[in-house]
Amino acid sequence: MERLRQRLEAAEKALASFKQLAMLDQPTEIERDAAIQRFEFSFEASWKAAKQFLYDMEGLDVGSPKAVIRRSREVQLFQDDEAIVALEMVNDRNLTVHTYNEEVALKIQANLHVYHDLLQKWIGRMRDRITI
Repeated sequence: MERLRQRLEAAEKALASFKQLAMLDQPTEIERDAAIQRFEFSFEASWKAAKQFLYDMEGLDVGSPKAVIRRSREVQLFQDDEAIVALEMVNDRNLTVHTYNEEVALKIQANLHVYHDLLQKWIGRMRDRITI
């Protein structure tokens, strides 16, 4: 349970940092790139927290981000429509290495506020289901 607490705290810190840039209406190119980087960190921290949650609370041992999302839906951490967006988020996370491509960077940036809100819900639902 201690590892889960640490993972959730790391995800919450990453999300707080991500929020500062994810909600900008007209970011500069530098702000956009920084927001994408913070999205990457936040996503990594969040899916790893969910992986630990599934192991500690549900007895499920899953290894990949998409598997964690699918299992999160099964245990009601996501609604069906949210799971679809979360799977798209994984695809965008995998594209973050291509932000030198302006089209890719703009596509990811356009979804950052949605991704932030979804990550926030995911972490919040895990927090609500445990007593730490």
